[in-house]
Amino acid sequence: MRRRLQSCCYPASLWLSILILSPGVLTAQRDARQDFSPRFAALATATALSDSAKLHSLFDLDWEYNNVVYPEAATYVGYPGQNDRWTDLSFAAINRRRADVNSELKVVRAINRGRLNTPDQLSYDIFKRGVEETIEGTRFPGDLLQLTQQQGPQYSASTINAMSAASVKDYTDIIARLRALPALVDQTIALLDSGVKRGITPPRITLRDVPAQVGNLVPEDPLKSPLLAPFASFPVGIAESDRARLRADAVRAYNAQDRPAFQRLQSYLTNTYLPRSRESIGMSALPDGAAWYAYNIRVQTTTTRTPQQIHDLGLAEVKRIRAQMDSLIRSTGFSGDFAAFTNMLRTDPKFFYSDSAALVRAYRDITKRIDPELPKLFGKLPRLTYGVSTIPSYAAPSQTAAYYQGGSPEAHRAGQFFVNTYKLDSRPTWEMEVLTAHEAVPGHHLQIAIQEELEGIPEFRRYGGYTAFVEGWALYSESLGPELGLYKDPYSKFGQLTYEIWRAIRLVIDTGIHSFGWSRQQAIDYFTANSAKTAQDITQEVDRYIVDPAQALAYKSGELEIKALRKYAEQELGPKFDIRAFHDQILSQGALPLDVLDPRIRAWVAVVKRGN
Repeated sequence: MRRRLQSCCYPASLWLSILILSPGVLTAQRDARQDFSPRFAALATATALSDSAKLHSLFDLDWEYNNVVYPEAATYVGYPGQNDRWTDLSFAAINRRRADVNSELKVVRAINRGRLNTPDQLSYDIFKRGVEETIEGTRFPGDLLQLTQQQGPQYSASTINAMSAASVKDYTDIIARLRALPALVDQTIALLDSGVKRGITPPRITLRDVPAQVGNLVPEDPLKSPLLAPFASFPVGIAESDRARLRADAVRAYNAQDRPAFQRLQSYLTNTYLPRSRESIGMSALPDGAAWYAYNIRVQTTTTRTPQQIHDLGLAEVKRIRAQMDSLIRSTGFSGDFAAFTNMLRTDPKFFYSDSAALVRAYRDITKRIDPELPKLFGKLPRLTYGVSTIPSYAAPSQTAAYYQGGSPEAHRAGQFFVNTYKLDSRPTWEMEVLTAHEAVPGHHLQIAIQEELEGIPEFRRYGGYTAFVEGWALYSESLGPELGLYKDPYSKFGQLTYEIWRAIRLVIDTGIHSFGWSRQQAIDYFTANSAKTAQDITQEVDRYIVDPAQALAYKSGELEIKALRKYAEQELGPKFDIRAFHDQILSQGALPLDVLDPRIRAWVAVVKRGN
C-alpha cells in the first residue's frame, strides 16, 4: 500500500512528506525492483495461514514493499539496504504500483475480520481504508504534478542530507544516488510534459521561484552545492585516503551528471513548462477537478464535510477568534483599530532580530523552557531527541516560517525543528512561542516521536497516519501554551491567536480558491485583513494552498475534534479527569482518522467513569 503520510507544515523535504513521495524522486542507475505481485497473490490464497497470521504477513510484506519501492522512505525511517537508489517514476513503474495496490486489496479481502482480535481489527480497518482510498485516488492524475515550489527534484538534497554519513559504505551510497540524479530529471520532465499536454499543471504564478531553486542547487563550485554537503567534512573514522577518493568521485558525478541534468531541468522549466502552465489557480479548473477536490477533502480531513460546510465553519471560526483578538488589542491600551495594530506588529523593529544566529538561539531558548514543563501534561514522553536548525538557503524563499522533520530511532537521527531565516524582517518574535509549540513540543516532535516508539503495532502505523490527526494535534498543542508557561505577554498571546485564526482562514481560503472561484489576490486580501502574519508569509501560504488543495483543511478539522473530545472527557469525568492520562490516550495508537479516534476516546472515557 502506498502509505498516505502527511506533511508537517508542508516542506517537501520532511519525514512525512518524503514518505508520501511527493517530491518527484526517481529511479536508480540499476533496477533493484523486486516483483512483489506473486508474493501478494500467494498470500491471498494461503489457506494454511490463520486470518491473524495472514494479516501480519501482509503487514510485513507491505512494509518491505514500501521500503524497496520507495527507497527515500527507507532512508527516513532507517530501513537498511536502500540508500543507493531513488524511486522509479517511469510510466511503467507507476502502472506497476497501481497494479500492486490492487493485489494488496485481494489479500485484505481474503482475511475474515471477524476472526481477528480487537487490536488487529483496528489495524485491519486502517490498512483496508488506506488501500481503498489509494485505489480510488488513481482516478486522478496526481503523478503528473511532480514539481511545485514546495516539492520536486530540486529538494533531492534533503534526502541526501538525511542519509547516514558515518562509513565508507554510507558515502558510496550517496555517490550512487548522485550518479542516479539525471534519471530524476528525465522522469520528471517526462511526467511534466505529459501533464502539459493534458492541461494538468500547477498554476504558473506559483512556479515563479522554481527555476531559481533548481539553479541554486548546482553552483559552479561542486562543494558549495547542497547535494555535496556530506563531502565538506568527514567523520574521524574515515581514512584520509578514502576521503580524497570519495570526494573526487562525488565531484566527478556532480560535474559530469548532476549539474548538466539540473541545468537541463532549469532550461525546460524556464522555456517550456512555465510558459505553458495554466493561469487558473483553482482545482476546479483541472479535468475532473471538482471530484478530485472532494476526494482530497475526504482523505485530508477524514470527515464527510462538503466544501460549503467547511467554508462556513471557517467563517464562524474567524469571527469567534477575531473577537478575542479585538478584545486583547483593547486590553493593551492601543488606540488604533485592528489593521493599525497588526501593521505595528508587522513593522515595528522591536519585534524582529537583526541577525539569523540570534533568531535561532531564541528558538532554542524557547524549547529549553518548554521541555521541563512537559511532565505536567504528559505521562509518557518520547526518548528521541530533537534540535533546532535553519531551512536551507536554496529553499528558504519559497518555504513557510518553519517545519519539522522527524527523526528515526532506527537511523539514530534526531528530529529537527527547521526555522526560516530568510528576510528577517518577516520573522517576528511574537510568533516564536506558538510556532515552537506547534513544530517541536508539545506538537510535532512529541507526537511523531511517541508514535515511532510505539510497541505492538505494525510499522505502517508507526510511520504512517492521517494529516487531520498530526496537524490537528500540533494546532491543539498551541493551545496548551499557557499550561507550559508561554504567552505571558500580550504580543505572544496575540501571536497564538494569530496562528489559530490563520488555520481558520485556511478553511475559508482553500475552499474559496478551489470551489468558489476566489482569485489569488482575494485570498491574500482576506488573509491580510484577519491576521497579523507578514506579507511574505501570507503570500507563501496562499500559494501553498493553491498547489496542495485540501491539505490545509486538516489542521482545524483535527484541532476542533481533539478539543471537543477533551471537553467531553472533562464533563463526563469531572474530578476523575486527568489531563496527562487524556493526552496519553489520544497519542496511544498513533495518527488515527478522526472518525476512528472519536469512538475510541469515548469508550475510554466510559471505562474510566466506571472505574475499571
